[in-house]
Amino acid sequence: MKHLKLWSFFLFIGLISCSRNDKETGQPGPGKYFEFSDLSDKKQGGVRMIPISTLSGEFKVWTKRVGNNPKIKVLLLHGGPGMTHELYTSFDGYLPQEGIEYIYYDQLGSYYSDQPKDSTLWTVDRFVDEVEQVRLALDLTPDNFYLYGQSWGGMLAMEYALKHQDKLKGLIISNMMASLPEYEKYAKGVLGPQMPPEVFKELMEIEENNDFDNPRYAELLMEHHYQYHVLRKPLAEWPEAFNRTLKHLNPDVYVRMQGYSEFGITPGATLKGWDRSEDISKITVPTLVVGSAHDTMDPKYMEWMSTEIPNARYLFCPDGSHVVQYDNPEVFFPGLIQFLKDVDSGSF
Repeated sequence: MKHLKLWSFFLFIGLISCSRNDKETGQPGPGKYFEFSDLSDKKQGGVRMIPISTLSGEFKVWTKRVGNNPKIKVLLLHGGPGMTHELYTSFDGYLPQEGIEYIYYDQLGSYYSDQPKDSTLWTVDRFVDEVEQVRLALDLTPDNFYLYGQSWGGMLAMEYALKHQDKLKGLIISNMMASLPEYEKYAKGVLGPQMPPEVFKELMEIEENNDFDNPRYAELLMEHHYQYHVLRKPLAEWPEAFNRTLKHLNPDVYVRMQGYSEFGITPGATLKGWDRSEDISKITVPTLVVGSAHDTMDPKYMEWMSTEIPNARYLFCPDGSHVVQYDNPEVFFPGLIQFLKDVDSGSF
């Protein structure tokens, strides 16, 4: 009986402590964070197929909400174009314990969403309109809506902010320069020459001959580029989730928008010449810019972006590459979490 009373006492003290901490931090406690009872997606475990209207008809895109926080909701824009939300499964190991709600999302054309065979859909403006439709469907507001974009998702996040920043509470631009011409200069002028000269020479010859079906192209990139600048680990150690998103890549979307080259944008691709370097100063919402020392994107340029955006912070990841959440998580996630909490508390 005495042990039962002691246990009840400690439980009571713990509940008081949890309640006090919740009030102090402003974050939902464990019970509220995983509370689904009042939410329409309860029976689907947070999954929703959201209808998207386009000039080519109506399609559906896949989303999945993790957690429940009325003050911090982070919509994740994946890269590619044409990859999947699986890029972000590592977020499960860091954000729930902080009470941060985040929403996985496969853009139209990606694996878990509809995949129409209509190349006119793969434009920046159409994707910006899609994100706005997703926002409305999920009831994200300026009081809680954070937009996170990495790589191509970072381009899309910048474009969305330039058109709809009045809908945002915060913006995260991860591993994406604001100018593709500048990216091409960095890829060919800095990263390419870091390879053995004969390797880079062979890659450039393949590109000049438009011989992208040549298996040597992928072989050389895997061995000499990807494991140093895309995900900085030996190929055998790449996380299963990242391998899965590569497996699920939609090449129709990727090639139409980006092209075949890993050192620039192929002529005729819809992203060719994209450059917002003179416009990002118009972004006034709190912004986190993430750069990595070993990224395919120039970290110095990323730092410059953070000085151009009036209300921005730069997060530098010294051991990271393009998907920094996998190779430098010990810097990336604390920096991301601190940004979200600082904006939420008004201390940013």
